[in-house]
Amino acid sequence: MKRGWWILKFSVIGILAIGLFGYVVMSLWNWLIPDLFHGPVIGFWQALGLLVLSKILFGGFGRGHGWKRNPGPYAQGWKSHWKNKWSTLSPEEKEKLKQKFARCGWKMEGWEQPANPGPEAGGTSQSL
Repeated sequence: MKRGWWILKFSVIGILAIGLFGYVVMSLWNWLIPDLFHGPVIGFWQALGLLVLSKILFGGFGRGHGWKRNPGPYAQGWKSHWKNKWSTLSPEEKEKLKQKFARCGWKMEGWEQPANPGPEAGGTSQSL
């Protein structure tokens, strides 16, 4: 029974919060936009629509909770992470991964370099 009260309590708080945010958006819009840009005065439901639209365009949905707010653990070094991971795979695992990527339409070109490109290629013995 306690769980039902918590659900009811949070539902009421959520509805009140959405209503409050809608009212704040409506008030700010009607205070600023008509005077600054000669725009229209909007109602409560239009303000809620603007709130939803801005959430879709700028806030996104899902894990990140915002545009570029939480880019993840490999945002800066994802390429080096995968190159290091690639270098530890056996040839069989590499082939299996290539086949998986090929099914998705990705090409794995440039991931492997010859172990010893030779002096004419000007490279060193470096494995990706």
